Amino acid sequence: MNKKFKLIKWMIAFAVVIFTAGICSASGLDTFKGEKGVLRISGGTAHIPVMKEAAKRIMTFNPDIQITIAGGGSGAGIKQVGEGLVNIGNSGRQATETEVGKYGLSMYKWAIDGVAAVVNTNNPVNKLSGKQLQDIYAGKITNWKDLGGEDRPINIYTRDASSGTRAVFWKKALGKGDILGQANFVASNGAMKSAVSNDPYALGYVSVGYIDNTVTPVTLDNVTPSLNTVKTGQYKVVRGLFSNTKGNAQGLAKKFIDYLLSPKGQSIVAEKGFIPVK
Repeated sequence: MNKKFKLIKWMIAFAVVIFTAGICSASGLDTFKGEKGVLRISGGTAHIPVMKEAAKRIMTFNPDIQITIAGGGSGAGIKQVGEGLVNIGNSGRQATETEVGKYGLSMYKWAIDGVAAVVNTNNPVNKLSGKQLQDIYAGKITNWKDLGGEDRPINIYTRDASSGTRAVFWKKALGKGDILGQANFVASNGAMKSAVSNDPYALGYVSVGYIDNTVTPVTLDNVTPSLNTVKTGQYKVVRGLFSNTKGNAQGLAKKFIDYLLSPKGQSIVAEKGFIPVK
């Protein structure tokens, strides 16, 4: 009886080991087993929901790993990783040849995103032509009544020059046109969404991955920005989301980026409203 009990006990223990190993493998987190250290990430704010979720899963799996995540915009992420202040610098645009040469960057694209103009949910004006959008940001159209809305000034919101979201919007939606100097500046995609949701007469722009029921996406040239229209190529104001490292990714930075590109990481990308690259 004693031998039989020991055999059953051993079989249960073995099954638990196999089951646990299967869970780790299925989660894609087994590569972090036995690792220790701190991983510092900064840069593009569109990336943050995916970064936070990936970091949470990794740190839950292995508490000996600490991951810090900060925003600051694409330019800040590129500069900070280039200067060795962080291990990964995120950007919502490709690093320029000058930046790559100066810092010796390696770029890793793990998602595709759109950038969409947005208005307050109470604003009846939610369709614009590309020319109208450009004229608004250039200060040529200043009142919502000229677009079929209320007799109220258009409150324009934008991002600072280091923002990758701004760079793509300026290039692909505004045709590199002027942005009114009196525009209201906000620091992140989250701050932009909050500002527009609280201002009935606002016009701003955010990553498509940030759009929810608190703001209304603007149909541009008869195409409504959404995950589907970005994916099908109908909506043209699109960009990649990148993680950059100084030189080739190594250590925890490499494992983190590899995780983003793994099936589990790409499922996080999709869950957070972006398009996986794999």
